[in-house]
Amino acid sequence: MTDNPIVARLWAQCDILRDDGINYSDYVTELVLLLFLKMEHELKEEDGLLPEDARWGRLLGLDGMELRDTYQDMLLRLSRIKEKRIAAIYADAQSRIREPRHLKALITNLDGIQWFDENRDGLGDLYEGLLEKNASETKSGAGQYFTPRPLIEAIIDVVQPQAGEVIQDPAAGTAGFLIAADRYIRNRTDDLFDLSREKQKFQREQAFVGMELVASTRRLALMNCMLHDIFGTGEGAVRLGNTLGPQGKTLKNADVILSNPPFGSAKGGGGATRDDFTFKTSNKQLLFVQHFIRSLKDGGRAAVVLPDNVLFESGIGTDIRQDLMKKCRLHTILRLPTGIFYAQGVKTNVLFFEKISNTPREDGKDHTNTVWIYDARTNAPKFGKRAPLTKEYFADFIQAYGDDAKGKALRTDTGETGRWRSFSREWIRKEKGDSLDISWLKDESLDGSDDMPEPVELAQETLAELEAAIAEIDSLLKDISETND
Repeated sequence: MTDNPIVARLWAQCDILRDDGINYSDYVTELVLLLFLKMEHELKEEDGLLPEDARWGRLLGLDGMELRDTYQDMLLRLSRIKEKRIAAIYADAQSRIREPRHLKALITNLDGIQWFDENRDGLGDLYEGLLEKNASETKSGAGQYFTPRPLIEAIIDVVQPQAGEVIQDPAAGTAGFLIAADRYIRNRTDDLFDLSREKQKFQREQAFVGMELVASTRRLALMNCMLHDIFGTGEGAVRLGNTLGPQGKTLKNADVILSNPPFGSAKGGGGATRDDFTFKTSNKQLLFVQHFIRSLKDGGRAAVVLPDNVLFESGIGTDIRQDLMKKCRLHTILRLPTGIFYAQGVKTNVLFFEKISNTPREDGKDHTNTVWIYDARTNAPKFGKRAPLTKEYFADFIQAYGDDAKGKALRTDTGETGRWRSFSREWIRKEKGDSLDISWLKDESLDGSDDMPEPVELAQETLAELEAAIAEIDSLLKDISETND
């Protein structure tokens, strides 16, 4: 979508915002406040979601301070309307554009774009392209909220979300996973027309549930959902809140969890304050793993992106991995190539598992019997702007995974020279001490090749590993302090 000419024109409008002193982090938020008005106008709905005195047409033909004041008034009106979903999008929204001439130029340029006959999905795709473009600009800092769409699509293809299932992302970001899951279901139900009216209503209002901690990111997620006909209930499909706090307990138990939670240690308002977590730690990824286990229905399935330290961290990390394999059937791990996230520096994996039960097996064994690992990292191409990641890179993994959403298809181990291998739960316990950081392929870059990682990449990886170690030490110190108290 970033190659779409309309996306390029939309992003070009950021030059106007830069001239007004608006920084990268506010580019998209400022632009989409106007863009959402324009998109609703393009839908040409007589009974639109927006009140008549707060629609795109009101801005056309105005100049100077009258234009600026009118726009500010519209933002205030939209934040107070009865339609809760729109009010949530525009909550506390204030334009930082100081110069009326810059606002005028922005409106004129947006109005002049030839939108043609884009339907709601088309407009949603353009919006997604704009979010991706923002994430690719490293100065914007938006990469931490954006999971590469080719990876999301590959995950969706194997997890196979179905109509009627509750699909949750407790770290929703800009709602990429929810949008992709909805698109997958629509493509297989004739845009929901194969479903009864009652089931269509469920898909639009109850099927997708998300939570996002950052208010400005949640605003983007709500717009994204609405432009893709995902309305949710109340204030929308994505709630504002901290999943690691009491709000996380209110998330509806899910049939499917798809997520890429934030990396690092919990600080400030992002820490865990829930009373239903068994293991105390400041490591956000380990806390989210506990949420995944608790929030899945028995028989539910999950595909979640997690950094390497979740696989090998000792102490609390080992306890949480053991708990995961005891209550769930962890069946697949996809080792991801480095450099595919816009916020680089952390090696990542996708863990696929099925929740079986909080009750142990009668024989005392774990519900996990065998873990299959696909190594898409070792000797992988160097992805970046010159060599972008595409879904085709995951084609072999999708084939190896098989056609069963819960990873129960017949699989074939490719041996020590292949990328696809299986390891028994007993072997993981005895040989790895319950570490899941398992690799076997020889790294060809270590054979005297000049194709070594860039110094910046090495520094980023080292920093990420140090932060993970510090987080674990901090957690241990807190546990010791609480024990002494």
